[in-house]
Amino acid sequence: MSDTLIRAAFETRLTAWAGARNPKLPIAYEDVTFTPPADGSTYLQAFLMPARTDSEDLEGALTSFRGVFQVNIVTKAGSGRGAASAIADELRALFPNNLGLAWGALTVYVRSPLATAAALAGDTTTTLPVSLQYRADTE
Repeated sequence: MSDTLIRAAFETRLTAWAGARNPKLPIAYEDVTFTPPADGSTYLQAFLMPARTDSEDLEGALTSFRGVFQVNIVTKAGSGRGAASAIADELRALFPNNLGLAWGALTVYVRSPLATAAALAGDTTTTLPVSLQYRADTE
């Protein structure tokens, strides 16, 4: 249940931001039908990657949900890193370290600055992965 709440917290914030920017950025979510833009314009892919759930107290009352939220910035191959890097900077501002996102009775916290990984070059697209670590505790 908490993975569902955590996913909703991150995806809702991402969706609102992507829809409000100019130009809007389409987002491919996990296990949801998506067709990339026919004109080769930039789009995002969002992933929640939960890690092992833990309990850190002797009573077993505290449950700690941790993991990684990753957004891939997919651009047209051969267009350079400028546009993707600028979007990564916007995402860094959208999800700053220590940000708390409340969803229902759960608050999930960004526990690391957004990190950029090496770009993955394909035949027609280049993908720039950016990710952050999160944590949400329940009692």
